[in-house]
Amino acid sequence: MADRRDPTTLPGRPCAVASSLELIGDRWSILVLREVMFGNHRFSQIARNTGAPRDRLTVRLKGLMEAGVLERRPTEESDRYEGYHLTEAGEELRPVVRALLAWGDKWAVTTPPLRLVHHDHALVARTYCVTCGDDVEEADLTQEMLTPGWDLGGRLAAAGKG
Repeated sequence: MADRRDPTTLPGRPCAVASSLELIGDRWSILVLREVMFGNHRFSQIARNTGAPRDRLTVRLKGLMEAGVLERRPTEESDRYEGYHLTEAGEELRPVVRALLAWGDKWAVTTPPLRLVHHDHALVARTYCVTCGDDVEEADLTQEMLTPGWDLGGRLAAAGKG
């Protein structure tokens, strides 16, 4: 990825969530990813389906390419046109977008406007640990701060900036 950053350079707790949101966290960026994941690679399709102002969309697409999430390559229809496609880093955002869709279906909309179908049924996804194969249950997780001067409560008093 082109735009990796030191997590201690952002305000607040050093965290990959904050760094991730710096790269892909605004509305238009997530909607761009949704459209590319749906197979819409041309600027005009992305603009129409996100509703983003064209100037803002241009900036978001550039930022996603600089972050290594999207790349431009010839479209399947014609070598004359380039489309936006997911990189490996972009592909790894698919579960994130699916999780936002599922959360939104449950908590943000009156009626789900879209359904993901897995074989012959609605998708109900779960998270599992690749190392051991177990489903991830919140009760089985612990958090371990790796950044010196921090614990789960926040910055340690001895680290300054109380």
